[in-house]
Amino acid sequence: MALDQGTTSSRAIIFDRAGCVIASDQREFEQILPAPGHVEHDPEEIWRTQLAVARGAIAAAGISASEIAAIGITNQRETTILWDAATGDPIGNAIVWQSRITAPICEELKQAGHESQFRKTTGLVLDPYFSGTKIRYMLDQDSELIGRAQRGEILFGTVDSFLVWRLTGGKCHVTDASNASRTLLFNLHEMAWDESLARLLDVPMNMLPTVVDSSGVIGTTDPEWFGEVIPIAGIAGDQQAATFGQACFEPGNVKSTYGTGCFLLMNTGSEPVESQNQLLTTVGWSIGGETVYCLEGSVFIGGAVVQWLRDGLGIISDSSEVEALAASVDDHGGVYLVPAFVGLGAPHWDPTASGTMIGLSRGSTAGHVARAALESMAFQTADVVDAMQRDSGLDINSLKVDGGASVNNVLMQFQSDLLQVCVERPRVAETTALGAAYLAGLAVDYWGDQSDVLANWQLDQSYQPSMGESEIKERVGQWRRAVQRSLQWNV
Repeated sequence: MALDQGTTSSRAIIFDRAGCVIASDQREFEQILPAPGHVEHDPEEIWRTQLAVARGAIAAAGISASEIAAIGITNQRETTILWDAATGDPIGNAIVWQSRITAPICEELKQAGHESQFRKTTGLVLDPYFSGTKIRYMLDQDSELIGRAQRGEILFGTVDSFLVWRLTGGKCHVTDASNASRTLLFNLHEMAWDESLARLLDVPMNMLPTVVDSSGVIGTTDPEWFGEVIPIAGIAGDQQAATFGQACFEPGNVKSTYGTGCFLLMNTGSEPVESQNQLLTTVGWSIGGETVYCLEGSVFIGGAVVQWLRDGLGIISDSSEVEALAASVDDHGGVYLVPAFVGLGAPHWDPTASGTMIGLSRGSTAGHVARAALESMAFQTADVVDAMQRDSGLDINSLKVDGGASVNNVLMQFQSDLLQVCVERPRVAETTALGAAYLAGLAVDYWGDQSDVLANWQLDQSYQPSMGESEIKERVGQWRRAVQRSLQWNV
């Protein structure tokens, strides 16, 4: 069983040996928006919904908890939770990865000349996206918290760590290397927490979880939750889990997940590649003490732009309607939408960028806006792929895709056209949850080795490029002009 704790919903999915879905359950939870650019979640609601869907999936499968070989956990990364070590009660709301509230802290660290140290040590850029500055911000809200954290009374965790703590009845305070590598506190080269960076952020080491392998038995669930103990045997951040679930086991393999954001990871092998093009260097997974590294490009607003069409503009009533609306027009009609609602991620890393729609005329319709919204996901993905190829020196021959928006044929075809490569969608679309299940199942010998994972991967549909080179060049040029208009707006 995979517990897939995402940005907008909690899910649980039970898989069989063929990697096929046996049963699942899902619940959305509230997005708390206290101020522009700031996003929070209630940790208790995260826990309640995740526990409920785990129980729901077991019930839907018609099995008992004792029949589950292991649990794998995958999670929205960087989202930061502090809780009381004695009671397990959260210290306020979680600060979500999308939140830009720590931009002043990042700027302060840059002005003090620390950016290169963070970059070289962690593989990350100094951006509000990551957990370290969120911890600092949360500790600064109460003068007593630092002292309590130094005494080990306040614990930090990303969502995986919080769930493991709750599931094990407070016995395990751990995270895996893929999540640790997203905190601005983890040394990629030594595979350990970095004391010098913790001092720069004024984060007490006592509050940090123990870093474990992504695949391996960590502990067992408290019998209170499922009536039986179940081994917890796999953890990976959502994008790393999806990369594993897509069987991207060879250097140069690339996957793109179209979720709330869009996230591309390229397997670069056993050595970290330092990006020269504003990408992130991150841990993919660690198994048996051996680490696979990845280059990553993070696009903050991917599928969330469709939610905006639904909830903000009201031009669709359900997200599934966007494909038909986009297909109602022959082309984009000159409209470009840069969805920089919370700044721009890779390869720009501009927290001051603003959402921009340009090229509007009296003839522009809701269909053109919908098409521009879908195309924005493909354009942003293409920008990241271009940077990846330059960093790695590798040509990308195909792109494996997953996530909710990957079922959109208009989007996938346009993505293939822009990249001029084959886009491949697997039969099992839930690759994030599947990756977590594989990591857990490998640890308890439910699957033998990674060759079993590779054998399970099956193609659902592929898309071949059909757009002419001159049109691609023109479209990309116009997109980049639109991006330039959005940069450094909120300064």
